[in-house]
Amino acid sequence: MKRLFCLILAVCMVFSMTACGGEKVEVPDDNYRTYYEVFVRSYYDSDGDGIGDIPGLTQKLDYIQELGFNGIWLMPIMPSMTYHKYDVTDYYSIDSEYGTLDDFKVLLEEAHKRGINVIIDMVFNHTSSEHPWFKEACNYLKTLDQGEQPDAAVCPYVEYYNFNREGGSGYSVVDGSDWYYESVFWYGMPDLDLYNPEVRKELEDIADFWLSMGVDGFRLDAAKEYVTGSTSKNVEILSWYVDYVKTGYPDAYLVAEVWDTLETITAFYESGIDSIFNYPFGNNDGKLVSVVKKAGDGKSGASFATALETVESQFKETNPNMIDAPFLSNHDTGRIAGFLAPTQEKIKFGGALNLLMSGSSFVYYGEEIGMKGSGADENKRAPMRWSADGSEGMTNPPPNMGDVKQKYDTLDIQMEDVDSIYNYYKNAIAIRNKYPEIARGSQRGVTLEDGDIIVIAKTYGEEVTYVVLNNSEAEKNISLSGTELEGCKVKSSLVTTPSTQEGTISMEEDTLTLPPFGVCIIK
Repeated sequence: MKRLFCLILAVCMVFSMTACGGEKVEVPDDNYRTYYEVFVRSYYDSDGDGIGDIPGLTQKLDYIQELGFNGIWLMPIMPSMTYHKYDVTDYYSIDSEYGTLDDFKVLLEEAHKRGINVIIDMVFNHTSSEHPWFKEACNYLKTLDQGEQPDAAVCPYVEYYNFNREGGSGYSVVDGSDWYYESVFWYGMPDLDLYNPEVRKELEDIADFWLSMGVDGFRLDAAKEYVTGSTSKNVEILSWYVDYVKTGYPDAYLVAEVWDTLETITAFYESGIDSIFNYPFGNNDGKLVSVVKKAGDGKSGASFATALETVESQFKETNPNMIDAPFLSNHDTGRIAGFLAPTQEKIKFGGALNLLMSGSSFVYYGEEIGMKGSGADENKRAPMRWSADGSEGMTNPPPNMGDVKQKYDTLDIQMEDVDSIYNYYKNAIAIRNKYPEIARGSQRGVTLEDGDIIVIAKTYGEEVTYVVLNNSEAEKNISLSGTELEGCKVKSSLVTTPSTQEGTISMEEDTLTLPPFGVCIIK
């Protein structure tokens, strides 16, 4: 049965999650979720071959659920010639390194039992150069005489890709011929012609295959490169795909990678897609990181709240039903712990800012324990650090990974430390789950006299909830008298060092006391 989309004032399905102190809360079963991005190869090895696999991920579903996540995004799991698997050779199977289709079906079943949705990377800007479509097309082209034009009636796959005899920027040669093919990323990734109706039919069938199996949606790779350099054509292609998926599976969740400016992302929302990753706020140069780096400057906190409101308004003007997709880091970016070093407090606070934004927040595996990694892509996809002795499911590093020095403890140690990054993330997600308005509410910045204080008003239905954060290393006593927050009470709080007395958040009459980098929810 398809999941019901939770609308304000509508009856909706809910799943139980655990909040702070073990309290059970009901989380709406809609497309506003908290996603955990997993690189299967580096996550959990169930069979001792040094490579993470789908059965291993299934074994760790309880861990993911206990952290509070109700969504998982899997980086590519289909057969591929590379360790990262962004060059697909078969769209209808699971890479043998990771397991089988039956293993994947078990993962889906077990995830859904726990109220966890699973979306998978759908890579169709290009295939692998070892994909049968491409190999058959190339073999056919090699049979043509000089000047002879290909005949799609003989080999339809010659029109699946962008072949020519002139070459050009972004083109690679077909070995043993005078033909070239578009391959913007790499010669091993030939670009598909997404205007070819036969290609579109193939991709529609592939979508049906996975969605009918129970996959809850797709992360769409490289959406701005479908036709490199043309936003309008890319929007048209994305619109076709969104329309097709939503017609058959209206509750499927689609989120696209458009690594570009705010203006370009806004234009892509014209496609009607649910979400586009919020790159202006994410990554090492986004607003989430920059505001923490500027902590205590007396103005960045207030400007951050205003920027949230402005960006949301701009997106919703283009697509009123959009769901923002904030993140701090992912497999293509340097891990955030390296950019917010040297203190744990800033790493934790950056995590809170991401998790308290509206929309579907995404967290990269290992971010919850402060893993580091930058430079080569392999460094950003290092093995999940389960235990200090490496005995539990630890994988081998990806090929060619450098010497990635980790500063913070492994998970087993952090789980026992109330002040750890892990426990901070767990508490932040619990707050997000406890208050549906945090993910679903429209955002508005509220300006107070102290520019270090971030105040975000979340309006959801008839209620207004305020998220208040201290973007500084100093304790703040904030007078709420004469503001719209006057009379509110603290409902939940989050501090970076709960084991110390300095981590106390209090409200005396209308004065709110926030410790350094303290966070509270008030109503």
